Amino acid sequence: MSELKPQDEKFRTKEDICTHLGDEYAKFMGAIVPPIFQNSLFVKPTPKNGIPDTGFVYTRVSNPTIDIAERKIAALEGAEAAACFSSGMGAISAAIMHFIKKDCHVIAPHTIYGPTRTFLSEYLADKFGVTCTFVHGSDPEDFRKAIRPETTLIYLESPSSLVLYMQDLKAIADIAKEHGIGTVIDNSYATPLHQNPISYGIDLVCHTASKYMGGHSDIVAGVVAGSAEMIEQICKNERELYGACMDPHQAWLLIRGLRSLPVRLRAHGESGLKVAKWLETHPCVDRVFYPGLDSYPQKELADRYLSGTNGLISFVYKGTAAQAREFVYSLKLFQFGVSWGGFESLIVMPTVGMTDEEAAPFDVPANLIRIHIGLENVDSLIADLDQAFEASKKITE
Repeated sequence: MSELKPQDEKFRTKEDICTHLGDEYAKFMGAIVPPIFQNSLFVKPTPKNGIPDTGFVYTRVSNPTIDIAERKIAALEGAEAAACFSSGMGAISAAIMHFIKKDCHVIAPHTIYGPTRTFLSEYLADKFGVTCTFVHGSDPEDFRKAIRPETTLIYLESPSSLVLYMQDLKAIADIAKEHGIGTVIDNSYATPLHQNPISYGIDLVCHTASKYMGGHSDIVAGVVAGSAEMIEQICKNERELYGACMDPHQAWLLIRGLRSLPVRLRAHGESGLKVAKWLETHPCVDRVFYPGLDSYPQKELADRYLSGTNGLISFVYKGTAAQAREFVYSLKLFQFGVSWGGFESLIVMPTVGMTDEEAAPFDVPANLIRIHIGLENVDSLIADLDQAFEASKKITE
């Protein structure tokens, strides 16, 4: 766990936080890039060895390189502290477990990340008798109506990763506090640059740092940010006992990714908006899901909570499942891959081939395609999409 320090206060803008906070050049012999402390343990001082007491003992507990990443992210989120994990699911499951007890109840939107949904509805149910109610979540009253006496957690993901639905964070946080219920949010889409849920009353904020924070598709990492008290408890319990602490080299790569995050995210957002507007006009597209569009059905929420967007877009292909598959397989610059947030453009087709009835339990439409707009030339990406649409029109069933 890393808390903010007095010297961190001089870095007030998010760009400055990403670039300099926690680097402490004097501490690291003037190195502009702090070193990787790629060691498992730290020897302790004795009356005779002259070694200073740094507070570090074992990397499963804490490490100087990890400390830098945690301090940067805590400052970006407006949190008192942060803890880094070896994966996004490591961070998410730890944050959830902080609020879980036997036979408790959790409320979450239908459209949360698939493995998180499985963790809530299957793993916790089988192991601890936890029940989970899934709601649409666009109306805060969805959550209020689902509350039971045994409810201990409301879990959010806003915008969500498939259809980019949003939840009213302030209203839901108020409802949760009224009933003594904890709140956790996956903030991976927005990143700390574009949304800070803690400022609206959310207890814990999680990120899959493998995505925009890392930005280079070369780490698997996660982060939880929140109050110093909660993060300390999570570190002593879920992180230390489950052994899911981030590796120092992961942390070093994460720090590298954070330095360029403001510039990269701006580029992803500009290209993403251009592609989303183009998709809206294409005859092969039925609907586009993107918070930056004027047609976005939750535009009021997007304007209130998001200070920017990124390169993640979903749309419904207007045609048959066979045509949708041909579109995906005909792309040349877009690669077929499940993640997002890196430099590369990606595509997946989570509900292509499903009927509306089969997709309905997940609160998403059939024939949904999700693309991530990377850092390639945006006109080249649009041309690639266009030629793939043309190829798909030639398929007849």
